[in-house]
This record gives sequence, C-alpha cells and structure tokens, in this order.
Amino acid sequence: MADELEFRLLRYFVVVAEELHFSRAARRLFVAQQAVSRDIRRLEERLGVRLLDRDTRQVTLTPAGVRLLARARQLLALHDETVREVRAGTAPLFVNVVGQKLTPALVLAAARQAAPAVEFAATFHARLQTAVPLLLSHQLHVAFGRSPGNLTADLAHKLVRWEPLALLLPEGDPLSTRDAIALSELSGLTLCLHAGNQASPEWTDAGAQLAAAGGALIEPEHPPAYGVDEIAHRMRRHGTPVLALSSQPAIPGAVLRPIVDPVPLYPWSMIWRQDLRHPGLDALLAAARRAARDERWLEVPAGAWQPEPEARLVTTKTR
Repeated sequence: MADELEFRLLRYFVVVAEELHFSRAARRLFVAQQAVSRDIRRLEERLGVRLLDRDTRQVTLTPAGVRLLARARQLLALHDETVREVRAGTAPLFVNVVGQKLTPALVLAAARQAAPAVEFAATFHARLQTAVPLLLSHQLHVAFGRSPGNLTADLAHKLVRWEPLALLLPEGDPLSTRDAIALSELSGLTLCLHAGNQASPEWTDAGAQLAAAGGALIEPEHPPAYGVDEIAHRMRRHGTPVLALSSQPAIPGAVLRPIVDPVPLYPWSMIWRQDLRHPGLDALLAAARRAARDERWLEVPAGAWQPEPEARLVTTKTR
C-alpha cells in the first residue's frame, strides 16, 4: 500500500537526521548519496509531508521531521528487538568471511571448533558496501573488513588483526627467488590490486597507499579475480605481481613472498550490530581474542607501515 512505511526508509531517515548531511549519511550507510536522497524523497512522498529542508549550505529537520525522528527510533528499536527475540538461540549466525582460508575464515573455524553447538553460516562478500546494508537489515550478522571508523551508531566494530602483506609472484620472476622483498624493491614495479577475495575499494585504497610509499605503479583497474583458479589464470595470462595478504591460499604457478623493511600491515576488523545477542557472536569474539594472544595478531612490529587513517589513529592512541 502507498502509505505503508518501509523500515529501510526509516533507517535511512534516522541516519540523515542525525548527520544533517547527505554525504556523511551515505558514508555511514555504505550506499551512494543519490540512493539516500532518492529514498528520503520516497519516504516524504509516502507520508505526504516534507521531512527535511535542504539547500546548498545545510540540512535541517522540519517540524514533521522532528516528530518522525522520535517515532522512527521507537519503531526501529521495536522491530530489531522483535527480530532478536524470534531468532534467539535457534537461527544460524550468518558471517561474512570474505574468502576461504583468509583471516576471517580462520576466526570462524576457531569459533566453530570452540562452540560446536552453534550453527554458523558463511557468506562471501569482499565489499563492505555490500555487507553493511545486509547487517543493518538483519540479513547478515557479522562482517569482516577494513572498517572506516565512521560506521552508523547501530554497528559495533573491533580490530582483530594487523595482517602482514605479501607479494604474489609468478614462478620464475626474478624476485621469486628471494625469501622476502623490501618495500623499496617495489619501485618501478607494476602491481595488481584487484586479485584475491579481499579485493574491494577499501583494499584498493590501502594498496594504492602502499604502492605510493614504495614507488610502485598500479595496473589499470580490471574485473576482480576471485578464487584460486581465477588468480592463477590471470597470473598466467598477464604475469603481473599481485599485492596479497600473508594468509593468501597457495596459487598454482605462483609463490608468495613477504614484504619487509618496513613490514606493511592490513587492518582486519569484525563488525556487527550493537544489539546483536547470539552465542555465535561471543564465540567469534573469543576466537579473535585467542588468536590475538596466541598468534600475536594485534602486535605491530617496530617501524611497520600502516595505511591512513589507521596509522594516525594508532599513533594518537599510543602517545
């Protein structure tokens, strides 16, 4: 019916009302600004009232918007509580592990071993732009990725690992005979940033920063190569060294070499809804804590390279 309200539209409205800025709201929601603007207009059309006044300088709530904001928060809270109660203790926990054998998959495997009575269901989304809307709509419970730090207040996040980066090289490449590759040796080298299950905008951003630090060039953007077979095919066809994670599964015809001097690190965070109550979440957090303790996942080597803004945030916290 035309006058029925969608919870997604209400959720978008609440974020815009909190930010009073469409671009910031879009970043928090991990959607395009045009989509936020379109859905706010759709909500206004269904209600038959203007909720926001916007011009080139500012966004403000109308009296109707002020009234709706309070009620929308109540409706969303009741909706979310109802979903939790219905699903409590019976539904599987849907976890986005990005790719097989990567850090998130290792956390999930440890949680499954420690909590065999809990049912986990793995999904595979490289992009947080895909995962975050699913978290907000309860279609996904936990996601892993490089958290931007400005997530909507509905979401919680925790850094679980600083993972060393490596270079995936075709067998026979001159650098493949090395035990490790110094960052300075990337100078003039062309790197592929779009291969591997972690390939995403947040990954590409970190890779571009590292390439700039090492004086490397970046291969023009191409469709991502996901999975062992696709990466192997691309390397055979193009032979371009691939920036990879240290947990990258073995690729036929290629060798993985760590980057050193300094060691570059990639931040993996675990992201979930603030209101999530599920034994599987507890098991995942416990597994991440054990790995941080036993495998030293959160230790940062002296002089290590980290992308911005994470490096700046870490430096600020340690002063």
